[in-house]
Formats: sequence, C-alpha cells, structure tokens
Amino acid sequence: MDRKKNIRWNTLRITAVGFLGIILIGGVLLYLPVSNMRPISFMDALFTSVTSVCVTGLVTITPASQFTLFGKVILLLLIQIGGLGVIACTAVFFFLLRRRITLRERLVLQESYGADRLGGIVRMVKKIILGTLAVEGCGAALYAFQFVPEYGPVKGLWYSVFHAVSAFCNAGIDILGENSLADYVTNPIINITTILLIILSGIGFTVWFDVLENGKKLIHREVPGKWWFTRLRLHSKLALIMTLLLIIVGTVFVFFAEYGNPNTIGGMSFGEKLLASMFQSVTTRTAGFYTFSQGAMHDESKLFCSILMFIGGSPGGTAGGTKTTTFAMLFLACLTFVKGGNDTECMGRRISVANFRTGFCVVMVAFSVFITGTIAILAMEPDGIPMINIVYETASAVGTVGLTADLTPHLGRASQAVIMVMMYMGRLGPLTLALIFAGKTHPRDKVRRLPKEQIMVG
Repeated sequence: MDRKKNIRWNTLRITAVGFLGIILIGGVLLYLPVSNMRPISFMDALFTSVTSVCVTGLVTITPASQFTLFGKVILLLLIQIGGLGVIACTAVFFFLLRRRITLRERLVLQESYGADRLGGIVRMVKKIILGTLAVEGCGAALYAFQFVPEYGPVKGLWYSVFHAVSAFCNAGIDILGENSLADYVTNPIINITTILLIILSGIGFTVWFDVLENGKKLIHREVPGKWWFTRLRLHSKLALIMTLLLIIVGTVFVFFAEYGNPNTIGGMSFGEKLLASMFQSVTTRTAGFYTFSQGAMHDESKLFCSILMFIGGSPGGTAGGTKTTTFAMLFLACLTFVKGGNDTECMGRRISVANFRTGFCVVMVAFSVFITGTIAILAMEPDGIPMINIVYETASAVGTVGLTADLTPHLGRASQAVIMVMMYMGRLGPLTLALIFAGKTHPRDKVRRLPKEQIMVG
C-alpha cells in the first residue's frame, strides 16, 4: 500500500508540476516578438498559454490577428500537449527515442489512466496516441472540404489541422477571427465535423476500447447482436447514456429557450435552429467553440449552459468538468436513498462506497473552486457587469470549456488571474482527486473504528 501511495504522489507531482512548467514555457514563447504581429503583454501571453495547456479556450486577445505563424504553431503544440496530458506526452518522447519504459514509469502510467492492471499499459498508451492522431487526421480531412476551397491548399490545410486538433482536444481556440465559428453557423461540414470531434474525445479513451473490443466480437459473431450493449463495462454504459441524454436535453432546451431570440437563432430556419442548438449543447461539454453570440443568450439559457459546463464530458478523455459518470453516480445514490435502499445499484452492478466518496469529493472541490472564483471576481469587478455573465465565465473556466458572454478581455488583471487559477484547477482538480483518494485507506480504518453518532440533516 505504501508503494502504491508513493507512486500515486509521484504521478500527482509529475502532472501538477509538468502542466505548470509547460504553461510557463508556453507563456515565454508566446511573449517573444517572433510569435507576435504586434506587442503583447506578458499577462496576455501567459493567459493564452494557460488556456491552451488547460484546453479551455478563454482568451484575452484574438489569436488570429495577434500571433504569427510561429506563435500559432506554439499554440497548436500547447493545445496538443494539454489534450494528451503531460505523462502521455512524456511517453511519446520515450517512444520516439526508443527508450524502454521502466516498471516505475509503467506504474505511473497505470495511475495516470486509472487502468485496472499493469499488463498492457504501454500498449494502451500507444493506442491512445495513435487513435488521437487518426481521429484528428480524419477531422482535418473533413474540415479541408470547406477550408481548402475557401482559403487555398496551403492555408486551408493548415486551418484544417489546427481546428481539428483544437476541437478534438476540447480547446475551442480558433485562428479564423473574432467570431469563432459563427460565420459557419449553418454550414453542415463545419458543424457536424466539430460535433463529432468533441463527442469522440469527450467520451473517453476507455469507452473507445471497450466499444471497439465488443464490436469485434459482434463482427466475429462471438456474441449475439442484442447482447452487444449489455457486454460493455458499466462505466462505458453510463458514459454513453449520459452523453446522449445531455446532448438531447441541451439541444431541446436551447432550441425552445432561444427560438425567438433575434440575436441568437431567432432569424434561422427550423433546421438551422436545430443544428445551432445541437452545436451549443455539445460545445458546452468543454469544447468552447460557438456559432452564435453567447452574450446575447437569455439568462435562463446561460444558467442552463453553466450547469452543462460544470458537468462536462466523460473521464479518461480530453474533456473537463466533474464528468458525466460522476453526475450519474451521485444521481443514482440519491435515487437509492429516496427508495430506501442501501447499495447504489445500476444495470445489475453495485457501485462501491469508495467510488461514491471519490465522486462526491470531486464535485465538492470543483463546486468550491467555482463559488470561490465567482465571489472573488464579483468583489473585484464593477457593479455594472451582470452576475449571470460572471457565473457563465467561472463555470466555463472551472469546466475548462472556453465559452464566454463576451467578458474575458474586459475583466481586470486580478480577475483574469483568478480565471487562470480556475482553469488550472479545472484541468488538474478531478484528476488530482482521483489519484489521491481512489483506493486510499485511512490509517484509522486498519486499527479501530470510532463510535457512531447521528447528526440532524436536511
């Protein structure tokens, strides 16, 4: 147990310090004159580095007009490193050098990805890296159908690659201009490609492998077709069901809430409204691209989207937030209590108390960061800013989403510093909690148990 805890703490340190180191290096590189078309403050360069490495997408400048080609390449590398993670990128470096992965490094990889067993961990990391490159390549190819005819072969391919990586890593940073993907709000190629990239990365790599493995069994007729879904792991089932459910609920809500709003989707046809609403529902799951003005939405839409941003995507991928499976587990635990049961059960399986405890800690810490950041910015900013816009901003930061109600560049430097800390905590927090608390036994549990006593609740 002591050895496992040491590996866990080593993994935590590598992740936390690694992200911080890359952020600082990225900030310096983006501050260099060679990276910029016009002078930039170090605060703006550092903020851009944080939002790139933390794959968030909130920006204080316009990347398209601020950075040179060199600066945009640095931006792309920071996004890719942030999406894959420090430990995976270190493994890529070892693979390229043909360096053997030691037992200790394999244990770190196992802790980082929450793998059940040590065997095959290196092969799994290789599959994650190759799968990432393959999906990003397919996304770039689809984007090219729009960008190459529009911008020419060289610039079009560059735009295709950049936005495929940004979408897959859930960064939401674009180099098109000031309006993200708003110029393509009715373009099916851009919308559908971006939606697919966001969903595929946000669903998690473990779900990928589980679905593919069971798909092979189905193709080889090792299992009947009607049993395919039931053979998936409980984690995969919950991630798939919650992803589909949140997309549908989000689409329906935005569609009806913004139906008559002339500043968002009010002037579109029925089909265009549906497409824009679906894009909004998907992008709130930590992507950060937008196809219509976020500041022009009704307050109820901003609040609902803030909840979606707080939930985020699924574990084991590039998404942020408290995660879909965590939300599902807490909901099931509440349902169990209401029904008078003791065990949290789902689809013929029992969820452990330790698992519930980890999920509860993730939500509470994320909520604490969200509330603290919101109060801090409310205290530092003038009274003229609507509170809902600040809530939207902080939910976006802690969920590493990148959507803003046209607020980020107008915040004071102190508030921007708070946003940077929230983005860093949002990228690191849930993973940190998983590494610290998963499977950890309190020393007192081995010796003696204290007497129980009831307290009044509710």
